[in-house]
Amino acid sequence: MAANLENLVEELSKLSVLEAAELVKALEAKWGVSAAAPVAVAAVAGGAAAAEPVEEKTEFDVIIKDAGAKKIDVIKVIRQLTSLGLSESKTMAETVGGKVLAAVGKEAAMDAKKKLEDAGAAIEVK
Repeated sequence: MAANLENLVEELSKLSVLEAAELVKALEAKWGVSAAAPVAVAAVAGGAAAAEPVEEKTEFDVIIKDAGAKKIDVIKVIRQLTSLGLSESKTMAETVGGKVLAAVGKEAAMDAKKKLEDAGAAIEVK
């Protein structure tokens, strides 16, 4: 009996959405029942299951919140990370919310964050 059920499940899995809807209507008519409540529960359960797999973020922005007391050290680190000139690095260090790095990998973002925090800056990685 279990083999027959497995075959039935396999065959039903091959149905298109329209064919499945027609099957539901045919079974409702044959058995004199309504599948409205179970379908609604299945839709809610299906929506929750679809929401579970969360795509892991692969690109991060390193944003400066505050250069801190050692602004010169922070400027030096910004220059190393970005290859910006002295003037541009100084402007970036003084700009709250400025993106030091944009769309970099997690490892690069965490490395930059550590270097900038060691220099005295407050950093946010998004």
